[in-house]
Amino acid sequence: MLYWLLKYIILGPVLRLIFRPQVEGLEHIPATGPVILASNHLSFSDSIFTPLIVKRKVTFIAKAEYFLGKGLKGWLTKMFFVGSGTIPVDRSGGRAARAALETQLRVLRAGGVAGIYPEGTRSPDGRLYRGKTGVARLALESGAPVVPMVMLNSDEIQPTGQIVPNLGRIRIRFGPPLDFSRYAGMAGDRFVERAVTDEIMYELMELSGREYVDVYAQKAKNQPPVPRQPVAA
Repeated sequence: MLYWLLKYIILGPVLRLIFRPQVEGLEHIPATGPVILASNHLSFSDSIFTPLIVKRKVTFIAKAEYFLGKGLKGWLTKMFFVGSGTIPVDRSGGRAARAALETQLRVLRAGGVAGIYPEGTRSPDGRLYRGKTGVARLALESGAPVVPMVMLNSDEIQPTGQIVPNLGRIRIRFGPPLDFSRYAGMAGDRFVERAVTDEIMYELMELSGREYVDVYAQKAKNQPPVPRQPVAA
C-alpha cells in the first residue's frame, strides 16, 4: 500500500513535475508476467526514478547499510526503501546474498517485476563496469526475460554524496527484452552465467553510450579517479 501512496500521491506527482522524466522504450516492459529490469547504476536516485516511471511495481535489492542509518536522514532513507518494497542485501556475499536473490525469485515466480543493478554498486565515474553474475542466475532460475534499462543522466541530477538533487530533466531508456531460454537448465554453470551477464552488459553499453570497463566497480572505487563520462545524447 505504501508503495502506491508514494508513487501516486505523496512523492510521484511532485517528482514528475520537477524532473519531467523523458523516457524511451517503456513499451518494451511486458504488461503482465515476470520480468527482470537490469539497469546501470549512476546515482542513489536511480531507485527513486525507476519506480516512478514504470507502471508496474518494481522490487529492487539494495545494500543493507541503507536500512541501518542513524538520525533523521537514516530514518527517512530506511522508510523510503521499506515503502518502495526494496530488499536489503548483505554485500559480503554467501548465504545472505543468496537469500536476497531467493526473495527476488519469489517475486518473479509470482509474476512480478524484479529490478537489479548488475554492477553491484554505483559507478564511481559514469562508466559502465563488469557485471556480477547474480543477474544471470536470476534470469536462468526464473526463466523471466531481461529488459535492459539505462539511466542516462541521473549522475548529473544527483551526483554521489550530494543530498539535494540538481534541477534537470531525468532521462531513461529501455531496450527490447532479452530471452535466455536457450540456456534453460544451465543455472549454476559459471561459464554460462558469465556469458549471459556479459550479453546484458553489452546491451547496457549500447543503450547508454557509456564506456565499458572490464573490472568490477567496487575495485575501481579503490583506484585513482578518472574524469567523469559525459552524458549520452
